[in-house]
Amino acid sequence: MTSGPVGLDLAEVSKSHAPQLLDSPPAPGLINEKNEKSLAIPGDDSSQSASAQNDSLDGDGKEYPTEDEVKTLRRVCGTVPWASYTIGFVELCERFSYYGTTVVFVNFIQNPLPPGSTAGESGTDGQSGALGLGQRASFGLTTFNSMWAYCMPLVGAYMADQYWGRYKTIQISIAIAIVGHIILIVATIPSVIAHPNGSIAAFIVGLIIFGIGVGGFKPNVSPLIAEQYESLHPKQYIKVQKSGERTIVDPTMTVSRIYMYFYLMINVGALAGQIGMVYAEKYVGFWLSFVLPTVMFLCCPTIMFLMRNKYARRPPTGSVLAKALKLWRLAAKGRWSINPVKTVQNMRADDFWDHVKPSRLGSNKPDWMTFDDMWVDEVRRGLKACTVFLWYPLWWLCYNQMTTNLVSQAATMELHGAPNDLINNIDPIALVIFIPITDQFLYPGLERMGIRFTPLKRIAWGFFLGSASMIAAAVTQYYIYKLGACGNYPSSDECLSVNPAPINVWVQTIPFLLIAFSEIFASITGLEYAFTKAPRNMRSLVTAVFLFMSAISYAVGQAFTSLSTDPLLIWNYTTIAALAAIGGVGFWLSFRDLDKQEDQMNALPESSFKGRKLGHAV
Repeated sequence: MTSGPVGLDLAEVSKSHAPQLLDSPPAPGLINEKNEKSLAIPGDDSSQSASAQNDSLDGDGKEYPTEDEVKTLRRVCGTVPWASYTIGFVELCERFSYYGTTVVFVNFIQNPLPPGSTAGESGTDGQSGALGLGQRASFGLTTFNSMWAYCMPLVGAYMADQYWGRYKTIQISIAIAIVGHIILIVATIPSVIAHPNGSIAAFIVGLIIFGIGVGGFKPNVSPLIAEQYESLHPKQYIKVQKSGERTIVDPTMTVSRIYMYFYLMINVGALAGQIGMVYAEKYVGFWLSFVLPTVMFLCCPTIMFLMRNKYARRPPTGSVLAKALKLWRLAAKGRWSINPVKTVQNMRADDFWDHVKPSRLGSNKPDWMTFDDMWVDEVRRGLKACTVFLWYPLWWLCYNQMTTNLVSQAATMELHGAPNDLINNIDPIALVIFIPITDQFLYPGLERMGIRFTPLKRIAWGFFLGSASMIAAAVTQYYIYKLGACGNYPSSDECLSVNPAPINVWVQTIPFLLIAFSEIFASITGLEYAFTKAPRNMRSLVTAVFLFMSAISYAVGQAFTSLSTDPLLIWNYTTIAALAAIGGVGFWLSFRDLDKQEDQMNALPESSFKGRKLGHAV
C-alpha cells in the first residue's frame, strides 16, 4: 500500500513527506530548528529501499491513504487539540471587548442626550444618545473605525512574519488596544460629554489607537489557532471507525471545523458584549458600556502568558514577502502587452510559474533565489487565494449594513422596550445555533451523499445569501416609508421617540438570519482558505489580505453615505443586493476551474525554505 496525500503523483508524494513534517513538532511547543532536527522524517534516508518508502505505515505509526483511497474513502475530521480552545477563548474575550464597545458607537455619536441625562442613559422608553451629530456622522465615523481596524492587519501581519512572530505580535497589540480602550472611556465620562467637542476629539484619538491594537491581533490569532492542530497532524491518515469503515482523517476538514468553532467563540463573545453593553448604555450610561469590555479584555494577555509554553509557534522568517514579490516580477517579465486581454492571458498561462523555478533556471538563477521549487508552488497557491479574496468587498458591503444602517432602521420601528442596537444580536445568536448544526449535520451529510461542498462553492453561496438579506432589508424599508406617520423621513428627531412606524422591530430577524448563514459560508471559509492556501511562512500576511478586503469594502461603503439617509435607504439596500448577486455570479465563473484543483492544492509538499534564520521562536 502506497502512502501519499491527495491528488499528486506517487513520486511527488514520496518527496513531500519530509517537507510536510519539517515544521511540525510531535507535541505543542516552540517550532524551531532545534526540534525540527530531532524529528524522524520518513523518506529522508537515502539508504531506505523503494519498498520501505512506499510502506503505508509512516515513522509515526500512522497509515496513509493510497491514491485510490483518496478518491473513494469518506473523509472525517480529526480531534481539535485543547490548546486551540484556549486561543478560542482569548478570541472570545477580545470580541466581547470589541463588539461590546463598538455596538454603542452609533447611538453615542448620532443621538442627542436624553432629557435629564448626563451619561446618555435613556430608561425603558427613551432613546440613548450623547453627542447628537446625526446619522451621517455616525455612519462616517463607524465606517472609518471598521475600515481602520481592517487596514491595520497588514501592518500587524508584516511585523509578525518579519520580526516578532505571531505570539509576541498578539501580546504587543493587546497592550496597544488597552490604551485605546482607556481613552474611549475618558471620552464617555459625563463631565467630558458635557463638552461635545472635547468628547468627540478624545473619541477619535481612542478610535485610532484602538484600531491599531485590533489590527495587530486579528491576522495573527487566526493562523495560531489552526497551527495547534497542524503541528500534530500535518497530513491525511487512515482511521478505522468502530463500524470497521476505513476513513481518511483530513487536516483540511479539521481546520474547517476549527474555524467553525473559532467563529462560534467570536460570536459568543460578540453576543455577550453587545447585549450587555446596550443595556448598560440604556440604563446606566455610555461610560459603563466602555468600562466592562475593557475589564473583559484584560483576560487576553493573562491567558496568553500562562499558555506561552504550551502553544506550537513558528518563528518569524524575515524578508519572505520581498522574495515573493521578486519572484512574481520575474515570472511576469516579458508577459506584459498593450492589449490588456493578452496580458491577462499571459499572466494566467500554465507555465507562468514553472519557468521561474530554481531547478529550471539552474546556474542562471539570481542570487536572491535561495528557495526551492516547492516554495514557488506555495507562493502560486497563496496568490491564487488572494485573487479569490478580491471579490469579497462586494460581500462585506452586505455584512457592514448590520452594524450601521440596520441599527438606524430598527430605531424607526416599534421597539417594545428593546434597545434599537440590541436587534442585530439576532446574527450572533443564529451563528451560535447554526454553526454546530452545520458542522455536525450539514457538512457531514453532504459528504456522505458524495457531495463535495468545497470552500469556493461555500463562498459563492455566501454571496447569494448576503444579497438576499439586503433584499429583505429593502422590503422592510419600503413598508417603513409606506406605513409610518412621517412618511419618507422616519428617522427625524420628532419621529424616533413619538411616531415610529407601526411595524414590530423583530421583522429584522429575516435579514439578520440570512446574513448569519452567509457568514458561515463566506466569512468562516475565507479564514480557512487563507490558512490552508498561504505559504506557511506568510500565513499572517495572507490572512491580513483577507481582512483587508473588509477595509476596501468600508472605503467603497463611504460612497454610499449619501444613500444612508431618508428617503434614499431603499436605493441603498437594493444597490448593495445587486452588487452582491453580481459578485456571486462573477466569483463562481472566475473560480469554478480552480475549484477542481482543491485537493491538489491542499496536498502540495511543504518547502524547506524558512527565510531568514533566527535564533529563537517568539
